[in-house]
Amino acid sequence: MAQEAANAILAGFRAYRRHFERITAGAGERFRDADWPNVQAAILARLNLYKTHIDRVTAQIGSGSEGFPPTQWRDVKKAYAEAVAAMPDGDLAETFYNSVHRRITRNPKLDSERMFLATSFNGGPPPPAGEGLTSCYRPNAGLTGMVRRILDERVPDMPWQDQGRDIRNIIRSLIEARPEVASGTGFRVEVVNALFYRNKGAYIVGRLRLDDASSDASRQRVWPLALPLAMSASGDAYVDTLICDEDELSIVFSFTRAYFMVRAHYPFGLVRFLNELLPNKKRSELYAAIGQHKHGKTEFHRGFVEHLRQSNDAFVAAPGIKGMVMTVFTLPSYQTVFKVIRDEFPPQKAVTSDEVREKYHIVKRHDRAGRMADTQEFKDLRLPLDRFDPELIDELCAAAPSALSIEDGQLRIRHLYTERAMTPLNLYIENADRAILTEALDEYGNAIKQLAAANIFPGDMLLKNFGVTRHRRVVFYDYDEISFLTDINFRAVPEPRTPEEEMVAEPWYSVGPSDVFPEEFRRFLFGKPEIKRLFATLHGDLFTPEYWRGLQQAIADGHAMDVFPYRRKRRFSNQRRAIDSQAQK
Repeated sequence: MAQEAANAILAGFRAYRRHFERITAGAGERFRDADWPNVQAAILARLNLYKTHIDRVTAQIGSGSEGFPPTQWRDVKKAYAEAVAAMPDGDLAETFYNSVHRRITRNPKLDSERMFLATSFNGGPPPPAGEGLTSCYRPNAGLTGMVRRILDERVPDMPWQDQGRDIRNIIRSLIEARPEVASGTGFRVEVVNALFYRNKGAYIVGRLRLDDASSDASRQRVWPLALPLAMSASGDAYVDTLICDEDELSIVFSFTRAYFMVRAHYPFGLVRFLNELLPNKKRSELYAAIGQHKHGKTEFHRGFVEHLRQSNDAFVAAPGIKGMVMTVFTLPSYQTVFKVIRDEFPPQKAVTSDEVREKYHIVKRHDRAGRMADTQEFKDLRLPLDRFDPELIDELCAAAPSALSIEDGQLRIRHLYTERAMTPLNLYIENADRAILTEALDEYGNAIKQLAAANIFPGDMLLKNFGVTRHRRVVFYDYDEISFLTDINFRAVPEPRTPEEEMVAEPWYSVGPSDVFPEEFRRFLFGKPEIKRLFATLHGDLFTPEYWRGLQQAIADGHAMDVFPYRRKRRFSNQRRAIDSQAQK
């Protein structure tokens, strides 16, 4: 029975991976055809795959294995571990097994004898010949020849708008960023063989390695390298910019972005390569970035448990204004916040716990447009009780007693979300000088506009619900009131008909549940008049219903938003002019 169960779980995993790869493989065709509606459909389909295949496996073996004694599950794990040890995606297979085990046994306790709490995956075998992870390019025939080879081999059969222009742009930008390559010798470029597709873009990703004549590896210099590709209105490809900086590439792989479509027969190797380019990124974030968010959750938990062993700081309440729907705490040394849904909400929050969970599911499935933080959902998470500040324990017990229990010296939390820690925007601007304040408010307005263009209305747009990342980007992180923009009725405030109507405190006109009056944003979003005036000069159009209705019409007309995970000023200037010229026509 143990071997049969292991075989069934493995067959389910392989079916999941085949389906996952089939959807991912279609990304190239969708990009070439500029089939943007089906890009979003493919994202949703791929996100739903994991649960679908877990459901199938548990239905197949659940009735017979629920009564397995612990020793039987140990045998299942042993048989399964032997089967996946030599698989190039054995790391993902372990997570799939854990999901099946948790679903069938419904046992909140984590048992290393029956589950893969620590991985037994050793990296798997090297990829077969001809299926290497990267290709190496050298400027033996000059920089122009090398760049042309990269474009031709990594993006074959693609019509180019003006490849010669793009090559000149790339070389000029590369020499500006890294003058060391101007000689055209002594370096090489290693490029991932698979393209990274997301939204309306595709990315060639690799690294630039400058070799030192001494052959001392410690003296070699390495920089990340990425070439974002886009499609013109006429269906021709062009290179939009060059990225040759760790911070800029980190934003491309941000936790606020949708997951990439990238073919990865050897996910462990791809993540290891990306981690070398982005050492400040957690492996969990990189697995999520390539679409393996479930294994990203596994990696997060393993990394967090290890961090707890090596640290001694206490869990404390997260900084900022207390939320009315969530109670939030953090471990200061780990750059993560933990969000628990309160048992009761105040009357002004017309939402239920189930509706809050659904809002978080919407964010997981939707294009986050670089402006909403990704989350991981955990059930029955156990944390050492002695690491909690006593005041935080009191706060949690008062806010969400039904979600908590204390067992064997651990605090068991039945349901929570984890999210990257950020500085709340209201705290960030508290003592900011004029330049930083202006930048932050501009980012805040851009965040609202980009979310709206992606068909998300934040609902509660108070500054406290937005955070600032280490790259000084403003990101929305409070989802209990989000709606689809197309479901909102944006109205102008009616003119009062009598002096009495003008003087009353409450609206004298009818207000429906989906009605929003943008003119009122000016009053309740900002307390200080100087901040209100500054924001009005930057994004005053947000105070007009016409602006929001225009976005709704664009969405209804099927216009897909251009999402650039880099500053617009980074785009090649001639391309900006060409796009602007097209828009004017």
